[in-house]
Formats: sequence, C-alpha cells, structure tokens
Amino acid sequence: MAVSTFVSTLRRLAWLAAAAALALHAATARAAGEDEEHGAGPGAGADFSTAPRVDVHKPVELIPLYLRAKRIHGLQPFQELVDKAPEGSVLAVPAGHYAGPVHLKKRLSIEGQGEVVIDGGDKGTVFVVEANGAVLRNLTITGSGESHDSDDTCLNIRGHGNLIEKLKIADCLFGIDLKQADRNIVRGNTVRSKDFELGVRGDGIRLWYSNDNLIEDNLVTDTRDMVAWYSHRNIYRGNEGRRSRYSIHFMFANDNVVENNRFYDNAVGVYFMYMEGGVARNNVISHATGATGMGLGFKESSDILIENNEVIYCAVGVGSDLSPFQPDTTIRFVGNRFAFNGIAIQLTSELGGNELLGNTFEGNLTDVFQGGRGGGVKNRWVGNYFDTYQGFDRDGDGHGDTPHEDYAYADRLWMEIPNARFFKASPVLELLDFLERLAPFSAPGLQARDEAPLYARPERPIKGRTHE
Repeated sequence: MAVSTFVSTLRRLAWLAAAAALALHAATARAAGEDEEHGAGPGAGADFSTAPRVDVHKPVELIPLYLRAKRIHGLQPFQELVDKAPEGSVLAVPAGHYAGPVHLKKRLSIEGQGEVVIDGGDKGTVFVVEANGAVLRNLTITGSGESHDSDDTCLNIRGHGNLIEKLKIADCLFGIDLKQADRNIVRGNTVRSKDFELGVRGDGIRLWYSNDNLIEDNLVTDTRDMVAWYSHRNIYRGNEGRRSRYSIHFMFANDNVVENNRFYDNAVGVYFMYMEGGVARNNVISHATGATGMGLGFKESSDILIENNEVIYCAVGVGSDLSPFQPDTTIRFVGNRFAFNGIAIQLTSELGGNELLGNTFEGNLTDVFQGGRGGGVKNRWVGNYFDTYQGFDRDGDGHGDTPHEDYAYADRLWMEIPNARFFKASPVLELLDFLERLAPFSAPGLQARDEAPLYARPERPIKGRTHE
C-alpha cells in the first residue's frame, strides 16, 4: 500500500469516528480535489440546519401485562381494543376497567364513554402515544410504576399534533411526559402524582425537547414540578397548580408564554433558568413560602416580559440572579402587583438591566433588596406605587412631587446574615433602624429610586379562575 493511500485511509477512519456524515462528505471532496481547488477545509459548507434529528431519548420499553400487579390480570387488555381499531377511526370505549400497558402507534381517536379506567398495575409506564394526529379524550389513566430511572409515567407522548383532552391522571410517578413531541394540545386534564414526599414525586407535566405545544386549562396537584427543558415556543394558559415544588420550571427553553394561570401553595411559582425571550402575564402566584419560597425566579435569563401578574404572600416575590444575562437585554416588570411578601423584589446582580414600570408594592415587609454595590442605580424604576412612599402630590397629577428612594439601613442586617432573619421586624432591629436613619454611621446603600412614583394605589380587576 502506498504511503499516500495509507494516510488517506487513516484520515477517513478518524473522521468517521467523529461524525460519519461529515467524514463521507470530506472524503469525497478530497478524492475529487475540491478542497485543494477552493481552499476549504474538511466539512466546509456543511448545513447543520438540515441534519436529521437524532433520537436521544430512551426507546419505548413497556413491561408486559403478566409482570404487572395481579389485580389487573383479570381485566381486558386495552391494547386489544387499540389493535382492532382501523387507523384513522374513532374508538368509542365502553365504560369499564381495562388493563395496561397500551402502545398507540397509529392515528386513532380514543373516546371514553362514561367511566373508562386504564390501570397500569403499578409497573412501568401505562400508556405510550407514538403516533401523529391521535386523540385521547375522557379517559382515566392510573397506576404507573415508581422508578425514576425508567421514567415511569401514566401517559408518554412521543408524536406530533396530538390532542390530549379531559383525562384523569392519578397515582402516577410522572403524569404527562412529552419527549421530542411538537404541536400537541394538552387541555383540560387533571394530574396527580403518587403519595410520596415532595422530592421523590415525578413531574406533573414535563416537556423535553418539545416545541410549539399548548398546555391549557389543566389542574396539576401534589406533584413535583411542571418542567420544560430545551423546549421552545410553548404556551401555558389557564392552568392551575397546587402543593408542588415548581409550578413551572424552564431550563434552556426560549420564547415560552405563561398566561392566565393560578399557582397556589407551591415552593416556587415560575422559574426562568438559562432562558432567552418569553412572557409571563396575567398570572396569580400565591403562598410560595418556606425557606426557598419564591413567586418568580430568574437565573442567567434575558429578554423576558413580566406583565400584570399578582404575586402575593410569598417569601420572595421576585428572586433574580445575574439576570438579565445577555448584554443589551432587559427584563421588564410592567403593571404587576407585589403584595404581602417578605421581600417583593430581590436582585443579586450588579449589572442592572431590569425595568420596573407601573407596578404596585403594598404590604411587603421589604419592597427591594439589591445585592452588591451600585446595582440600585442601574435598574430603571418609573411610575410605580409604593405604600411606603412619604411624599405628597400637591399638583394633583397622580404622581409624587418627590422621588421615592429605598435605602438599606441597619434593619437590613437580616439580608446579609440569614440567622438574623428570625429577629426581622423585632423591636431590637426596629430600634437600630431608627437610630441609623436618625444619625447614620455610614452612608446607606441605595436600593431603588423612582423619580415619579404613583401617589394613589391603582385599581386592579379580579382575574383568573379556580378549577373546581
């Protein structure tokens, strides 16, 4: 074998180990002399936007019926009904109890007639939709397994353009799990996890590499989280979440919309992590309490609009860490109400970039906590209402005659020393605060400055609804 041929073979093997498609293109280009002619290196001109999408999630693995709980062995397998129904037809299921598992691999409309229960027998996943354009409506799916390793789920969706409507998902580790599933509608379902401790429950509704889905009018209670990971342009509308950890947790998920939802008694309302673009509007987030209680959270996220939300009775209304993160971007808080929180706005970044316009602050123990030095003058505050404002409106234009300024005095010791929080609002700290304001030992730190605060509290309409 000639030396040149031997070297060429080694090169081809190396490229195949790295990326087979690019290696084949590069080898062909070398053979034809294209690289030498045009001066381009291996892989020049490759178009990754047209590269095939790789199935990186685990394949469907359903535990057979005979290995599931004996209580369902005498039930009719639901899979038999699915197999007999012609593709594209409507399967009207008579009321009754049926045994899982179910694997739907064709376009089919499954309509429950009365009470239809599909029981997974406490093993593995109960129902998998691996089809496009299917409909599931008026079914109860229950009895998944308990394994986080195998993502035991009541309903696993791995197709596009499906309608999942009016299902009852109960006694499940994970409730509804969308994996690489686009343009689906998940509407009007009730989801409840297994009766486990909070940290070991599964997620109520989970999106993983799933885009352009509508998650609407669902009731999710006693689960772990609703999550969207690497999932873009989804809409969460009209949902209600109770007694879980994260109402919604976004991670590397851009341009999602969260509107008209109600979240109560969760540890965290909506958390935006490593996210760019998106909107949260007209939501009610209440009673996110405890050591980590937070209504809205931001971690290295950018270009998000927070508009007309009610954030009330939370330990921290807004907790923001290094956000906005990208240069020349903002996070805008417009027309929100922050009421009766421990800290209404907690900003730990010194970079600024937050804009607070026309918000209402009332009944909070602390309106603003600005971490670091100098960050208080880098955020923009315009036309907000503060019930702590100490000025007047002599000209009657609706705005205070003097700016509203929020400074950090001695009573903010609890912000820097967590153990001191036990004494927050105690007579001792109140006395220290009074003395510091009367004769400060050092210049207090500016937290926020609103040049034209609203003088009268604006009226707000009652919005949203509660699932019965």
